[in-house]
Amino acid sequence: MKITLKDIEAAQEALTSILPPSPLIRNETLSRLYGCEVYLKLETLQPVGSFKIRGATYRISKLTEDEKKRGVIAASAGNHAQGVAWGARHFNTSALIVMPETAPLMKVSNTKALGAAVHLEGNNYDESYLAAQRIMKETGRTYVHAFHDPLVIAGQGTLGLEILSQLPDVDYVVTSIGGGGLCAGMGTALKSLKPSVKIVACQSTNVSSMARSLEAKTLVESPNLGTLADGIAVQKANEEMFGLLLPLVDQVYTSDEEEIAMNVLRFMEKCKLLVEGSAAIVLGALDRYQDQFEGKKVVLVVCGGNIDVNLISRIIDRGLMRSGRRIHLRVQILDRPGSLSKLTALIAGLKANILQAIHDRSEMKIRLDETEVELMLETRGPDHAAEVIAALEKECRNVEVIS
Repeated sequence: MKITLKDIEAAQEALTSILPPSPLIRNETLSRLYGCEVYLKLETLQPVGSFKIRGATYRISKLTEDEKKRGVIAASAGNHAQGVAWGARHFNTSALIVMPETAPLMKVSNTKALGAAVHLEGNNYDESYLAAQRIMKETGRTYVHAFHDPLVIAGQGTLGLEILSQLPDVDYVVTSIGGGGLCAGMGTALKSLKPSVKIVACQSTNVSSMARSLEAKTLVESPNLGTLADGIAVQKANEEMFGLLLPLVDQVYTSDEEEIAMNVLRFMEKCKLLVEGSAAIVLGALDRYQDQFEGKKVVLVVCGGNIDVNLISRIIDRGLMRSGRRIHLRVQILDRPGSLSKLTALIAGLKANILQAIHDRSEMKIRLDETEVELMLETRGPDHAAEVIAALEKECRNVEVIS
């Protein structure tokens, strides 16, 4: 499989009348914070909230009339599903999407709302892919792969052409990576027209097959430990995709789950954007490579904004814990009138906010003249949290930091 600049330019010509370029905006807050020019490529504003619409729509545009009659099928954790559903509807063909049973409800609902049928099977993308291959053989539908298809890759590559037209003097492009379709297409476009551009590919530490393979320069399989970045959770790197990516990717970055959660929160606070874990992961690269990026023009590809509303509060909680703005404690105080009042007054005097307090006199581990209080506190950050803990340790017999 080979992807050329000509292939990507053909995709751009086909998609121009269907999908206008997504915005590229400079973020003042991040630029000042990191000492470089930070630009956000907002694929969250695509009709389906993700870059996946590019490759899927271009692939479906190339179907023959006979293939359109039989329809298409795809496997996806969510974003590719919506891209295929949108493209199928645009070109008047039917779509069947096989999604993991663990797929976020919002992505399942949105895919159905776009007119596609959804079949839930498998615990992850790889298992859903095998199920889709079986159904494809049974039904004769055309398979639209999430990344291992030259037409899909060419469609994703149009993003690279847009970046260069919007910011010709770009120095770095930071993107998430899963199967590698976006990075292969975008990287081909960027390196063909401006070889000096550096590409940084980011993946979750919990499912890091492609990132680890590129770092080791040989195929490495990664266990799937589950990740908030479900859109890039591909357990086994594809050999052909690895071959395409190896000369294109300059650096890789892997992020743990707490960092991803924190960066979802930071995107809300610093950029006023609600993004999914697969998109938030790129923000961590600014921390890792801050010295390297100094004074440069850095584009962060914000690849998707389809986050399940049921996960948002959990992600915010994890992000607040990670940033030291929420602490979970267990303290022991004397079991006498006024002790709890003194505790809450101490916390109030320290300007911390009590989100939750559980008063438990039945805990068997404590003395008969004591009671245990479990606290969830809101603080201004790590320094303030440390100040609160130190003050409590002076006044309480035992202080246990749970998280």
